[in-house]
Amino acid sequence: MARWITAVMTVSGLLAALQGAQAREPVDVALVLAVDVSRSMSPRELTIQREGYAAALNHPDVVRAIAQGAYGRIAITMFEWAGDNSIREVFDWKLVETAVDADQLSAIVRKSRPVAQRRTSISGAIRHAVKRLDEAPYEGLRKVIDVSGDGPNNHGEPVLSAREAAVAQRIVINGLPLMTSDGPGGGFNIEDLDAYYSDCVIGGPGSFLVPVNSWEQFPEAIRRKLILEIGSLPATLPEIVPVQALPARPFRSATEPYDCLIGEKIWDQRRWMFDDP
Repeated sequence: MARWITAVMTVSGLLAALQGAQAREPVDVALVLAVDVSRSMSPRELTIQREGYAAALNHPDVVRAIAQGAYGRIAITMFEWAGDNSIREVFDWKLVETAVDADQLSAIVRKSRPVAQRRTSISGAIRHAVKRLDEAPYEGLRKVIDVSGDGPNNHGEPVLSAREAAVAQRIVINGLPLMTSDGPGGGFNIEDLDAYYSDCVIGGPGSFLVPVNSWEQFPEAIRRKLILEIGSLPATLPEIVPVQALPARPFRSATEPYDCLIGEKIWDQRRWMFDDP
């Protein structure tokens, strides 16, 4: 009798799990926007970043790209990150099908007030993004994490281990390396952040990065990046640099691996500048 009850409970559990999976609404893309708010970002930069995302989310070209998908809808969520476990949700999973949906997201972002936090944990951001995808009430044909940041990982687990765990789940990680900074923590940044993102952060089929060399470029860069992630790529996107198209850096050979612990090493050398336990 006990075995029969156990078998019934097991079958019931499997059926419930299957029904739960089937209940997840299909979308073209389940997209997580992970936005850097570490203290190396100045208040001006945080404002430009917020306004850039708000303008991109409801841009007509983005809305048009959404409509051209197989389902004509995407699911999107957004959070801000800094050090490991320093996470602030901007908005939970939202379904975007129409311009009205996009306008609502844009308004939420514009009303948000990002607060700079200590340290930089890209690995923590990736780990949290994977968790958000696991919890999503939508099933994306593609699952994408969009990570922006102006410095290398210097807190939490190594970025490579977090990246590999995400890619193993068939999740694509794209990057938006911010190549300029006038914030107070700029001493922990690196000049070749695009190369770092290329070798250490992005991953998965079709992954790419869009380097931002000046804040004037940011609104256009994030808009074009969203269009590509959604899946409708216009013919002229000169700022978008697929990983395979990145030129080899002159200070290292094309076969020499990038030191993906460079951020942790810089922190160890300069941590005396901050009262950090």
